[in-house]
Amino acid sequence: MFQADPQNFRELKTTTRPDIMLRMVRNEDSGEIYVGSSDANVYRVDPMAETPEFLPFQGHTSYVMGLVDTGKMIVSGSYDKSLIWWNKETQEQVRRVELAHDRWVRNLTITPDKKHVLSVSDDMVCKVWDAESGDLVRELKSHVKVTEHGFPNMLYAAAVSPDGKLIATVDRIAKIKIWDFATGEELKELEAPKCYTWDSKARIHAIGGIRSVAFSPDGTQLAVGGIGQIGNVDHLGAAGRVELFDVASGEKLHMFEGDDKHKGLVEQIVFHPSGKWIMAVGGDHGGWIQFMDLDKKEVIKQVKAPMHVHQIAVTSDFSMAYGAGHNRLAVWSFVPEEKTEG
Repeated sequence: MFQADPQNFRELKTTTRPDIMLRMVRNEDSGEIYVGSSDANVYRVDPMAETPEFLPFQGHTSYVMGLVDTGKMIVSGSYDKSLIWWNKETQEQVRRVELAHDRWVRNLTITPDKKHVLSVSDDMVCKVWDAESGDLVRELKSHVKVTEHGFPNMLYAAAVSPDGKLIATVDRIAKIKIWDFATGEELKELEAPKCYTWDSKARIHAIGGIRSVAFSPDGTQLAVGGIGQIGNVDHLGAAGRVELFDVASGEKLHMFEGDDKHKGLVEQIVFHPSGKWIMAVGGDHGGWIQFMDLDKKEVIKQVKAPMHVHQIAVTSDFSMAYGAGHNRLAVWSFVPEEKTEG
C-alpha cells in the first residue's frame, strides 16, 4: 500500500476560473470531481484533463456551500436555503427541498455508510436527511442563536464519527457539541475559545469561530479548526489554529498553529488513515496546506497554495489531493518526484 509522506507533497497543476469554488467532492470510482461555486452552479470536471471542461448543474440561486456524493446522486446545499439531489449523468434535479433551513446553508456532510446527509445552517440547526428519499430524519438543536453580545451566531460545520454513532457540530462562538446519532441527544459540549475574537472597543465586532471539524480514523479524537486571536478584526490577521480533543473525556489534548506566513481560517481538516498526522487547509487572501504530526505534537510542513483553499478531496490511497478555492482548482501529489539523471 502507498505510504504518503507530507514531505513529498507538491503541486502538479492549477486551473484558473472566474468564480470562487467553495466546495468539492470526488467520486472514488470514476475519479470525477464535483465543485460548488459562487456562481450558484455545481460543476463536474476532470481536473487532470489538458483543458478541463466544467459541466454545469444549474438550479441554485446563490453560493453553493455544501456538496456530498451519496453514491447514486450528488447533493448540494446553498445560501438560497435549499438542498438539491442531482442525477450525476444527466445533471438534472431529482429532488429539491426548497426551504431546507430558515437561513443560509453553511455546509453538508455524509455518514460513512452514505445513508444520511447532514446539513448545518445559520438557523443553528443541524438536520439529518435520508440520503436516498430526501426525508427529514432528525433535527439537532441547542447551539445558541444569538451571542452574549447580541450578534447572530453561525453553525459552520458537522462531522460524523467513523462508526456512525456520533455527530459533532461547531459554531461561530467556538462551541463544539457532540451528539448521539441514533437518538439526537446532546452528549457533551466542548469549547475552543481562542478561535473566537470579540472586539468590544474599536469595532464592536466579532470574527473567527470554528470553521472545520473531523473525527480521527479510530473515532477517539476530534480535531477542530479556525483562526487564532486576531488583533485587527477587519482582517484575518492571525495564524490558522487546530485544536485536538479526546472524544470520551472531552479533554483538550493539543493546539497547533502555523506561523505568521500562514494566516487565515482553517477551512477543512483531513486525518491520514493511520491517524498519525492531519492536513489542514485554508487561508486569508492567499492560501496554504499545513501538516501536523499528532505524536510529535508539531506542525511538520507548511505549503503555500495558489489560492485560498476552501475544500480538498484526497484519494483513498492518499497519493493525490484536489483543492477548490478562490479562482482556482489545484491538484497536488504525495508521490515522490522522480529524479532525473544529469
